[in-house]
Amino acid sequence: MACSPRTLLDAQGRHIQYLRLSLTDRCNFRCSYCSVSNYEDGDRILSRPEIRRVVAAFAGLGVRRVRLTGGEPTLRREVVEIAADVRATPGIEEVALTTNGHSLRQLAVPLRDAGVLALNVSIDTLDAATLARISGRGARLHEVLDGIDAAAAAGFGSLKLNTVVMGGVNDGELGALVRHAWSRGATPRFIELMPFGDGVPVPTAVVKRKLTEQGVPLLPDPKRGWGPAHYMRGAGGHVGFIGAITENFCETCNRARITADGGFQACLGGSERLDLRDLLRAGASDEHLADAVQAALGRKGPRHHMDEAGARLVTLPMMGIGG
Repeated sequence: MACSPRTLLDAQGRHIQYLRLSLTDRCNFRCSYCSVSNYEDGDRILSRPEIRRVVAAFAGLGVRRVRLTGGEPTLRREVVEIAADVRATPGIEEVALTTNGHSLRQLAVPLRDAGVLALNVSIDTLDAATLARISGRGARLHEVLDGIDAAAAAGFGSLKLNTVVMGGVNDGELGALVRHAWSRGATPRFIELMPFGDGVPVPTAVVKRKLTEQGVPLLPDPKRGWGPAHYMRGAGGHVGFIGAITENFCETCNRARITADGGFQACLGGSERLDLRDLLRAGASDEHLADAVQAALGRKGPRHHMDEAGARLVTLPMMGIGG
């Protein structure tokens, strides 16, 4: 589908240029802050041709960046081919991928060669026992660390290591995580726990203070990326922070999400979804898809309400949304 002059705007006039696309609901980890259910794939999820068509439709509406997520996207057998499809879509300038790192030793180079430019790896701890506590017995620290090293060697344009900070669990090793990332040319980022699962949140301001206490003093820096993170710099590089709860960034939101089963979700903190899979399989035209997406964005509120009492009860599991 040729690129369209249409512009994708939400109800507040925010320009949506960044699409997060889940390839599967499955994950081999069971992180307490993410996975609260079990999922299966089958014909319930979008097929590779359906993904091609959806990405082309969003590119025609002005989306320029696509992040492949999950669940764990590398569990999708066609992940490399899908990444290549997305990169070949007219209008798409950058393909990124978020992973738990367990398969990167084998997939880092193929993903880079398929056109993935930016890679985010989730690593919440450098201690094997703590990782098992957070993510279950399927999470093996040596595989994650080997995967990060393979990604660093593969030469991605951007390599970020994401840590969800949980009080009393991993907040004592933030400095060590920063130094590990910097030693591999990666950018560490610390993410506030959101109300999707278990754990004690640590506000971003407290994370910054703990970093100083753990030997990582930081200074302000104007660096920004496609997403919501803001950055500070230290002796070895930058450190990113995503404080969705205590440092609300909704007014600059440029993102939307598609779940593995084709649910279009305009807001991470919302519960309303448009079923693109049913539209596709009912024979909807490209114009109909575009109109339906724009109408869904027209109902998007000015901000999320995850910081309000009861938010945990109405938001969808992170594993099902695609992060």
